[in-house]
Amino acid sequence: MGVNGMRHLFVCALLAASCSIAAHALGAGEVKAGPGCTGVSAQQCVGMALEAMGGGERLEKLSSVRLQTVSHTLLPEQSYRQAPFITSYERDVITLDLAGKRVLTEAKSTWPENDLNQPDSESTLIVGPDGGAFHTKNGDSPCGLSSMDDARERLVLGPARVLLTAAGAADLHYAAPESLRGSAHAVVAFTWQHVPVRVLINAFNHLPDAVETTQEFHDFWYFWGDVEQRFYFDNFKLVQGIVFPTNIIEERNGLVWSSEQALNVEFNVPLDEKAFSMDAKIAKISAGQPGWNRAFHAKTDTALAGGLDLFPGAWNSTIVKVPEGIVILEAPISGLYTQGVIDEARRRYPTDPIVAVLSTSDSWPHTGGVRAAVADGLPIYILDLNRPLLDKMVSAPHTVDPDALAKASKSAKPMWRIVTGREALGGGDNRMELYPLRGAATERQYMVYFPGHKLLYASDTLALNEDGSLYDPELMNEVAQAVKRENLSVETVFAMHQGPMEWSKVIALLEKAQHA
Repeated sequence: MGVNGMRHLFVCALLAASCSIAAHALGAGEVKAGPGCTGVSAQQCVGMALEAMGGGERLEKLSSVRLQTVSHTLLPEQSYRQAPFITSYERDVITLDLAGKRVLTEAKSTWPENDLNQPDSESTLIVGPDGGAFHTKNGDSPCGLSSMDDARERLVLGPARVLLTAAGAADLHYAAPESLRGSAHAVVAFTWQHVPVRVLINAFNHLPDAVETTQEFHDFWYFWGDVEQRFYFDNFKLVQGIVFPTNIIEERNGLVWSSEQALNVEFNVPLDEKAFSMDAKIAKISAGQPGWNRAFHAKTDTALAGGLDLFPGAWNSTIVKVPEGIVILEAPISGLYTQGVIDEARRRYPTDPIVAVLSTSDSWPHTGGVRAAVADGLPIYILDLNRPLLDKMVSAPHTVDPDALAKASKSAKPMWRIVTGREALGGGDNRMELYPLRGAATERQYMVYFPGHKLLYASDTLALNEDGSLYDPELMNEVAQAVKRENLSVETVFAMHQGPMEWSKVIALLEKAQHA
């Protein structure tokens, strides 16, 4: 018998005294032990998994972990044509201070949506118990809630700590066993900070092969409500007596979203306290951010014409008065934000009905308030290609943090108005014409033209770099082609991320980019 076999028998012998107690404790309605853990309690099954990784005592003595990683992430929320998706890439050095509950990530990123020859960037992220910050030579700036969530999840549910977290959970229990990659697995479950967690333990070798959660995220997945997350642990290596997974693949709602490979793993590395230092005020700001569920503030609006008011922000919304009622142009960011736009429209025009909401793009932050419009029973104009995505978004469960639609009557159904070609909307000076763009990069967007003002809303196509150049010239090239195709006379253009500009200046920027 080999060393591993002897170790397994030794562990079973230690646990045998309490096996009968655990079996007696299982009630009729409880799930019994899964494959590889027959006859033992969930706590004992976790103990066997700890032993398979090198022993709970050895894992508990880990004070720090340093990983050199290479990774890629799919960008479904940014992909103009949906699957197959655009991909971003990173080379990181990640230091986990397990004792101090801190994470330091030094990242070198390649972001494909930047202008050509400008895809690379570097950043340093520090997250501690009181918040987080991005550190630069010019000082610290607040990081987002998603960055803090990711860091804390690494500390608690990452491979170095997840079994210890499970062992310490008061509600640890068995869930129904599962088959993963053709192998039988016992499943233990517990709750961490109100998040349900499941660990899949291999029946043959007792290693943790996957960790599952169901939670609401603060990154672009926020818009999907209850997201089913699974981390696959793979490519185990023996490092300083610990059997450690060096490949972690993350799946969300069934989509393989990211893959991270550790090229080097070091345990109990000395820590540089200066590297972890950050501005305490900035960290506090990070921790207090609302995330995507941010409120709308009608502070300064731009009057584009009489009854046509643009509310600028990171994502713009516009309120349009037509003889038939009110049109809301864009429902972005969140239900709370879009409800604020709707409330502002009703405050300004209390006797007029809201006759339409226009959602011109499929990018997830751009559609973040569509569920609020559905809950309000408002007609929503969407592009034909975007209906499958929006149908899924509207039907996505939101039980972790119920929004207006989740709380609405079950009879609340989307009132889609499908845009397939030129669509006229409203009358008077602010009448609108909707046109699908249909370009390679704008396939899932439509533009809105106001003939009475020679004004064009160009969806998510117009944005400027810091030097005043076009962020992505191809986007505006496709808009210019559509304007020509539809024989529109445009004097002014604005967009989701850009206030009004003279059309002639935008064309000049486009021509400059074409001849660069």
